[in-house]
Amino acid sequence: MLGWFQPHKTSRVGETPDYRFSLANERTFLAWIRTGLALIAGGLACAQFLPPLPIVYLREIIAIALLVLGAVVALRAVDHWARTERAMRLGRDLPASHFPAMLAIVVALGALLLTAAVLIRAFHD
Repeated sequence: MLGWFQPHKTSRVGETPDYRFSLANERTFLAWIRTGLALIAGGLACAQFLPPLPIVYLREIIAIALLVLGAVVALRAVDHWARTERAMRLGRDLPASHFPAMLAIVVALGALLLTAAVLIRAFHD
């Protein structure tokens, strides 16, 4: 975690990689940050604009889950960026990650939960 705030130390490790790879790593980081921001925006939108759902506190649970997931994605983005940069400098294999699969599963489960809430509301009215 300390390496996140001291990028000048990373530049002293190993050899400087082709700048195109470093820039690609940065673009990947920025894509993850955009995903985190979208999740946070979705959480705020749920908290502010989603009407009360038939299941008590479901709206709040969805909002908090999206906000927390957005924070986790942002932290994971910087960690993956730092580990990838270090691996490139040391000529090692890039770090493997299960995070994209886990994120996809969590988002899919959230979508199913929302689908169930919409159906319950539709049949409740």
